[in-house]
Parts: sequence; structure tokens; C-alpha cells
Amino acid sequence: MTTQADREYTLDMEAEPARVPQARRIVAAHLRHWGLESLIQPVSLGVCELLTNVQRHVDGDKRCTLELRWTGRSLTAAVADHDRRLPQVHSSLPEAAHGRGLAMVASLSDSWGTHRTPGGKVVWFTLRAEVAAGLPLEGLTVPPTDAVTAQPRGQAAPAERVDWTPESDPDPIGALAGR
Repeated sequence: MTTQADREYTLDMEAEPARVPQARRIVAAHLRHWGLESLIQPVSLGVCELLTNVQRHVDGDKRCTLELRWTGRSLTAAVADHDRRLPQVHSSLPEAAHGRGLAMVASLSDSWGTHRTPGGKVVWFTLRAEVAAGLPLEGLTVPPTDAVTAQPRGQAAPAERVDWTPESDPDPIGALAGR
């Protein structure tokens, strides 16, 4: 299994209904290529939710950037768009047709968050991948990802951390900080 550290993939795309399944296949192909087959399902599902949110909730310009970053121990998936409004976590009923996406992203990831950027916002989630890399889980600690709202698995994030600035707190996905 090849799981080299410091791999990154970026895709600029239009968040249109036909593009979301294409992005899912692209994500799966990259994770397979990186030797992270065990992460394909949760990452693909989370990415589809974030892209669908752009498609449904961003007014006007649906262009966005999807980024995958593998550090050798964790994978961060992020979507940046041009709308500065932060997403809201809704407490919908399990049978509700809409409104459960971010709660699902929170439940499938180790941490997640969102923050405004000069040109819009970034919504991201992280999965530790020690098992995928063939490393034991015991005794390993992964430092928390710094971002506006880094939340443990299954917990909803507050709307925004007020004291965050790009200078004081690095973007968990680096390249999207200035977009």
C-alpha cells in the first residue's frame, strides 16, 4: 500500500448537479491512487455533501475549488466558494429530505469546520487515516487541525470563531487561504 505524505489535489469546478457525481468519481480515483481505499466512501460522501451545498445555497456564481490534502496521517477535504455566508447546521429529523448534510459530515469525520476567506468561505473536514496507512491507532496522536471551527467527530460547529484571522491561524488546507 502506497501512502506517501504530502499529496495534494485541487479541482476548480462549477457546482452543478451533473458535476457532483463526476467529482465523486475523481475523488475516489485519487484516493485509490494514493492507497487510501478505506477512505473512499466517507470522503466521497462528505465531498458530495459540500458540493451539493454550494449548488443549492450559493447564489449566482457556483464556481468552487475542491481540495484534497493527504499528510501521511490524515486527509483533509475542503470546498471553497465565493459566498461569504457560513453554512448552518440544522437539527433535522433523520427522514428529512434536506438539511442533514453538515450533521452527516460531522458524524463521518474526525473534525470539520468553516471559515470566511477574503473571497468567500471554506468548508472542510478531516479524517485520520492511521488504519488506511497500516499504522496502529494506539499511542498515536494527531494534532488538531487549526481553523475557524475545528470540531470533534459528530459535533456541530459554532457559526464562526470571532478571533480568527489568516495571520493568526493557518488555514487547514493552505492553498485556499487566499482565495
